[in-house]
Amino acid sequence: MAMTDKIVRWGGARLSRRAARSVPWIGTAVALATVAATIGRKGFFGGILDTGLNAVPFLGAAKNIAEVVRGRDFIADRPRAVAVRPILPAPRRPSPAR
Repeated sequence: MAMTDKIVRWGGARLSRRAARSVPWIGTAVALATVAATIGRKGFFGGILDTGLNAVPFLGAAKNIAEVVRGRDFIADRPRAVAVRPILPAPRRPSPAR
C-alpha cells in the first residue's frame, strides 16, 4: 500500500509541474484567440496593445488584476456608434374630395 501511495504522489507532482509549465502558453493562446474581438472593441492599435500585454505571462495577469481592482480598463474601448434614424417626411394625406 505504501508503494502505491508513493507512486500516486510522484505522478501527481509530475503532472502538477507539467501543468504549471504550460500555464503561460495557455494564457497566450487565450489572448491570441480573443485578438479579433479586442480589436473590434478597442480599435486596431488599442486592441493590438491590449492583446500584447495580455499575452506576456506575468505582466498580463498583473494588468488584469489591476483592472479588476481599478474597475475599468487601462486601454478604453472606442465609443460606440450611435444609430441614427433617418428623418422621414410626414406622410401625405389625400386631398379631400370636392
